[in-house]
Amino acid sequence: MALISVLCFSQMPQMPTKAQQEAYKKFLGLYDSLTAMQKVMFFTEVKHIMDPEVKVIQPGATDNAAPSDAIVLFDGSDLNKEWEESYYRFGGAPVVKSPVTWIIKDGAMMSTSSSGSLQTKRHFEDFQLHIEWKTPSVITGEGQGRGNSGVIIDGLYEVQILDSYNNRTYRNGQAGAVYMQYAPLVNASRKPGEWQSYDIIFTAPRFKDSTSYFTPPRLTVFHNGVLVQNNVPVQGPTVFPGIPAYDVKQHGPGSILLQQHGNPVSFRNVWIREL
Repeated sequence: MALISVLCFSQMPQMPTKAQQEAYKKFLGLYDSLTAMQKVMFFTEVKHIMDPEVKVIQPGATDNAAPSDAIVLFDGSDLNKEWEESYYRFGGAPVVKSPVTWIIKDGAMMSTSSSGSLQTKRHFEDFQLHIEWKTPSVITGEGQGRGNSGVIIDGLYEVQILDSYNNRTYRNGQAGAVYMQYAPLVNASRKPGEWQSYDIIFTAPRFKDSTSYFTPPRLTVFHNGVLVQNNVPVQGPTVFPGIPAYDVKQHGPGSILLQQHGNPVSFRNVWIREL
């Protein structure tokens, strides 16, 4: 008790006020009420952990520019370096073709009417993905027929891309939705023909067995800098129609696919950080 008294009193002014003296007495009373273990914890130094030091990276010049530890998937030039084309067959495995038939125009990539979807050659597990996209400025169609595409993770989990500016459709199928599972928190869409961005944080699933998750995949999505999906647990692969949980199958890291849905959607400035 003498030690704590000396330590506390040494920090008081030479002529403590009456209020300070009363506060000091109250502190001593509180200390005396502690258990032996609590008193030991009181004197335990809070450790300042120095090593290993946090990795230093160089951030991008702007918030949408790739940091130094990112893999640049598309910078406006060569498409075949990081991407391959994928054609899905009903009831069968997708057919992968190279070189890709998507075109580059004004530094952005877009599909042609005869193109398949585009998928990364690399496979990823947990990641931060930045991608910018634009739907046509000339509006044709409505609902799901306007600027429809998607970012499909592992070929299974889709974040919907759609022209959702003054375009009513089902809430879990609009821009920023985890398709058919979670509607976006808000509609943050820009006008048709304006560039938009997604920043997607994906935590891959861990499996309990071949048909069930130990921990499900989780998605956080920012649309044009606005949080629209807040660490949501994905129920299973994107299905339409159907129940996602019934289609869960064990898998490892996978590609990121940009869906060709018959609409001329453009993409640029695509980069990813493995987590």
